Amino acid sequence: MKLRTTMTVAALGLSGALLAGCGDDNDDQAQQESQTQSTDQSSGDTAAGGNSMGGSAGSDSGNDDATSEEDMASDDSADTDTEDAPAATSEDDEQVASGGEGPAEQVNLIFGTGGTGGSYYPIGGALKSVFEKSDVVGGVQVVATGASVQNINNITDGLNQIAIVMSDVAYDAVEGQNQFDGNPANIQALAGLYPNVVQVVATADSDIDGIEDLAGKRVGVGKVGSGVEQSAAKVLESAGLSYDDLAQVSHTGYADSVTEMSNGNLDAAFFTSGVPNSSITGLMQSTDVTFVPVEGDVASTLLEKYPYYETYEIPADAAERYDLDEAVDTVAIRNIMIVSGDMREDVAEDLTRRFHDYLESDSVSVGALRQFDPNTMGTDLVVPLNPGAESFYATLDGAAAGQDGADGMDGTDGADGTDGTAGAAGGNGGAGGDGGAGANGGGGDGGDGPGAADVNAVEDANRGGTDGTGAEPSSEANAEAATTPADGATAEPEKGTSAETPEDDIDVEGDSGDENAQDEDPQS
Repeated sequence: MKLRTTMTVAALGLSGALLAGCGDDNDDQAQQESQTQSTDQSSGDTAAGGNSMGGSAGSDSGNDDATSEEDMASDDSADTDTEDAPAATSEDDEQVASGGEGPAEQVNLIFGTGGTGGSYYPIGGALKSVFEKSDVVGGVQVVATGASVQNINNITDGLNQIAIVMSDVAYDAVEGQNQFDGNPANIQALAGLYPNVVQVVATADSDIDGIEDLAGKRVGVGKVGSGVEQSAAKVLESAGLSYDDLAQVSHTGYADSVTEMSNGNLDAAFFTSGVPNSSITGLMQSTDVTFVPVEGDVASTLLEKYPYYETYEIPADAAERYDLDEAVDTVAIRNIMIVSGDMREDVAEDLTRRFHDYLESDSVSVGALRQFDPNTMGTDLVVPLNPGAESFYATLDGAAAGQDGADGMDGTDGADGTDGTAGAAGGNGGAGGDGGAGANGGGGDGGDGPGAADVNAVEDANRGGTDGTGAEPSSEANAEAATTPADGATAEPEKGTSAETPEDDIDVEGDSGDENAQDEDPQS
């Protein structure tokens, strides 16, 4: 009986153990199914918002469902981060394109010059390769134009981004007067260039020694509407004269004026060009002439009324400058390089730096660019400087006068004194660059003896005028030209040209000083 009971209990225990084992397997299976469902659901929701495979597997299954929801939330968060990432990248791309972090966006430039026979055009050709070395310039296309007026109009219309013009025309454009009446142009200067010099030449037998002596004489004043004629009228006006006071007014260009003077049909003529002018040089070979000075009250009146004029001296005993016996005082109008007021500052700064470095090199091939000091490029301009160009010129000032805007360096400490002897005085503080206060000199350590007193620092005098003041800032946006960079200077048909070109043609090659101006008059 006991044996049967024992066997029965053993059988029941074995059955229970087997049932218990089956229960663990089911729970594991349920947990695995729950995990599979959660994974499938999360994967389905992530991939395509799939269906949830429902099913309860007890408390363990519920925990797994909770984990699955957290995983889904995590996946949703990851999806959100992934969706946000392209937007951030887009913003970064915009920063790169706008000159923020990373390389600045390149711009293409159309360079407006003048007629192919003048000097503006070869200057553009020479600077093309200089500017194209810039990392912010994609290409430069040099185009022949009607010079100053057309160049400014082209910049206003977005057809040119950089150009060479005469200061008087640029001044009128900025002020919105004369040819630009009511339509001021948004232009800025990169650099001042060589001057166009007012040269009044008379035959030696005409008894003309001053501008006032032109009264009652036959005078060539340049073609109608040309830069030469505008200068002639203003010079005569400053002397209290008008065309009515002349015996004859001849609207002739350089070549025709020379011919008429050689034939005895004109007593004098105006030339506004670089020095020398080849037409004048040719005239001097066949006719005795006198250079009529523009000086005294006439020059003072002219400079006071028209700020773009400056004094100029044609030197004596300069073989490449007519080889005159005596120097001649006259006036001149600078040529300047301008850009759109919308040009980016980083582009303007790099162009200005490269132009300056080119002028300081031995590679200058255009004679006109050797007729002025590169260190005067940013001074005495009648058109506001681009802030980028201004920043570059500030570095030149800093190089000449110490660290620009920074406090002077502290003086060096004096040497330690020996026992009982005062230490050496500290050195003077360095003068601050551009008005920055110099720091006090350091006091010398005195050893066992007393240290000598500190030496006070020296302060720079206040800087003023063009040395210390800057042009006002302007917008930084640049209208990029959608052009294909030319392999060389590309002449295009002139449109809207005035009567004459504003630039003289000075020999492109050679360092001999034989830079001769062409027989074309300056054009406004």
